[in-house]
Amino acid sequence: MRETRTRNKTAERKSSNAPADRPRPTRRRLEKELSGVADAERAKSSAWFFKTGQGEYGEGDRFLGIPVPLQRKIALKFRELPLDDIAALLESPIHEHRFAALEILVAQYERAAERDSERIVRFYLGNAKRVNNWDLVDTSAPYILGQHLKNRPRDVLDKLAASTNIWERRIAIVSTLMLIKHGEIEDTFRIAQQLLGDEHDLIHKAVGWALREAGKVSPQQLIDFLHTHYDALPRTTLRYAIERFAPEERMRLLRLTKSGNAQSQAPARVRRAAVTRVRARDSTA
Repeated sequence: MRETRTRNKTAERKSSNAPADRPRPTRRRLEKELSGVADAERAKSSAWFFKTGQGEYGEGDRFLGIPVPLQRKIALKFRELPLDDIAALLESPIHEHRFAALEILVAQYERAAERDSERIVRFYLGNAKRVNNWDLVDTSAPYILGQHLKNRPRDVLDKLAASTNIWERRIAIVSTLMLIKHGEIEDTFRIAQQLLGDEHDLIHKAVGWALREAGKVSPQQLIDFLHTHYDALPRTTLRYAIERFAPEERMRLLRLTKSGNAQSQAPARVRRAAVTRVRARDSTA
């Protein structure tokens, strides 16, 4: 899984405006159009990739087998779909139905007036348990909740991080990616700290991803966080967080023993050197 895939979501959504004479969008029309491009072989591959077997995180999820760009293109033809239909799509056992619902919801949020944006966020949070795979979280959380919290209190993130539901916990940390884009990283470090004891690999990866992005804003704060919390860091989180470090610094951090005194194993001059190397890499990127 690579959460770092890049795309201009806003440009894609704007390019999909429907002609004025197009028939009124309905959920049934959307479902029919998605079914029309289904691919059974791709569906099998997707079911394996998204861990749908018994006991796995995506257990029971069903796939039509549609590439993401095509899913998005079809979904955005139905951007005027009412929330009741979006809610019905989110209840579908078919993954692409839920993905399409979230793409539509993001598109509606991007164009919404203040009162409507509040309603969309309440709807999103009320249906968060149906945003139930990592790609569904990643395609929606930053662009709805993260965007919404730019000028609002962030306590909802703490509530989500404390949830017993893995997808709500992932929403909490992934939503901070939008705040990071605007130079705000304190929420990322706070939520990351809350999630360090999480047992799920998908949370380990998301936390590491968010920490890495926060490190682009402040390499020093990332270094300090890693050394302060080294003993509690899942290995996967650490690996993701230090992806942009120089190879020798990555190896040094990965070789540290969890002895309770990671700070003593990383003298200040070494930590300063790590920050210098990260900044040097930024200047040549």
